[in-house]
Formats: sequence, structure tokens, C-alpha cells
Amino acid sequence: MSQILRMLKSEQKKQFETDGYLIVKGLFSDQHLSEIDEAFETISHQTIPGYFEPELQADWNDPLKRYPRVMHPHRFNETAKTYMLHQPVMDVLADLYEEEALAAQSMFYYKPPGSRGQALHQDNFYLQVEPGNCIAAWTAIDAADEENGGLLVVPKTNHMDIACPVSADAKESFTTHYVKPPKDEKAMPVVMDRGDVLFFNGNLIHGSYRNKTKDRFRRAFICHYANASATHISNHYRPLYRQNGTPVDLEINPSGGPCGEEFENVYPH
Repeated sequence: MSQILRMLKSEQKKQFETDGYLIVKGLFSDQHLSEIDEAFETISHQTIPGYFEPELQADWNDPLKRYPRVMHPHRFNETAKTYMLHQPVMDVLADLYEEEALAAQSMFYYKPPGSRGQALHQDNFYLQVEPGNCIAAWTAIDAADEENGGLLVVPKTNHMDIACPVSADAKESFTTHYVKPPKDEKAMPVVMDRGDVLFFNGNLIHGSYRNKTKDRFRRAFICHYANASATHISNHYRPLYRQNGTPVDLEINPSGGPCGEEFENVYPH
């Protein structure tokens, strides 16, 4: 018996299963996006220990000191939690998982002009969702392209196992881990309009460009999810949440995973 899809067409689901990623438009209205704009503009002028710790008087030699990423904003901000659990996003995830999705993490990137990018990596190295996998929902709050630090993906690497990373180039990446794509496979840019949502598999190799512009931010609201049948996840992502806001606790996957305890599996996005 074939699955009845809530949001996606069968061709879209097949693309996700084949290539490891899919862009879906129209999941956020202008009002939704304006509410996200307002919430994170307010947060950008604050210090929230453990979640957002900017150097508010920093110079622009390293713009990420002034505008670091916001980690787990759903834990202190209701707007972030609302849109982490946004019904249209959760419905797409239910189509992709063929079961209910559980929300595990939220993040917000400001990525101002001049910011370094992020080296290629795989998400489930960090989240360690088992059995199953994590899926990211990456919402473009600003249009994203090659100039302002848009995403890179290596298609079809969702069929790879999790690879142990090596050290990244600190001049180009603000994170330390790098996963080399397979031979003859290249990273390709994903161009997105404001409000587009990119869904991608937790094994897909992906990263981002440096923001080479002088006047364009590349803001993004990024959430990660697990399938409801998963039993284990890394401790950093607990508790998870059902779409109605009910918390769910999975068992803790031990640190290190398949690559050993020398790897600190705190998600680096």
C-alpha cells in the first residue's frame, strides 16, 4: 500500500531519496518570516549565556565574533520554538520519514559580510540518531547564493556511511571538522530565495561558502529532526519535541560514535 503524502509529490520524495536533499517553497508566509526577522533582530543585541554570546563591541576583523550563531533558541525564545514546530515543515518531514518527526535542535545564523564558511561535514556524525537518521530543515531568511555564503551539497552522498572527519582549513571554515567527498563527486551550490526550505539527509555531505559580499547578510533558521521510531540520540539534543510541543526523551548515544572519543560530537553548525 503506497504512502499518502501530505505535502510532497511522489517525484519530490523520490528526489530526496535519490539525491539526499530537496528544496520546498511556500512553507512560510511573509508574516511568518517577519516574525522570525523580529525575534532574531532582538536577540542579536543581547547576550544569552550558553546560547548566544556575541562580543557586542567587536570590530569587524572577524564578524562572527559580533554575530555568532544562536544555539538552541527554542530553549529560551517562543518564536523560535513555534517555527521549529511549524506544521507545514513537520508535515513535509512526516512525508520524508513516513512517520512522525521529532524536533531535536534549532539554530540561527546571521552570517554577516566577510564571515568564513563551514567545511563539508555530515550532520548525523553529531546527532547520532539511531535507528534511522536526522533530517535538517534549513530555511533561508535571506536569499542565499555563492556570493553571500550559500550552502554546498554533494549529491547522493546520503547513501554513504558516516565518515570520520579530518581537520578543516581555519582560514575558510569557522568549524574544525572536514569530510572529503568521494572521488569524482563535487560539491555544488544550492541557490535559495527568502523563505525556501532545504531538507537534507543526515549523511549528506554539505557545507557553505565564505560570505564574500560587503553588504549582504545570509541569515538562516536551521532545525534538525529525528524519526519518531528512533531510540537513541546524542545527549546535546535532548529533550526532543512532538509537533504539539510535548517533550520526548530518547536514550543517550555515547560520545564519540564510530570515530572514537577523541571527537567531541557537539554539533558545529
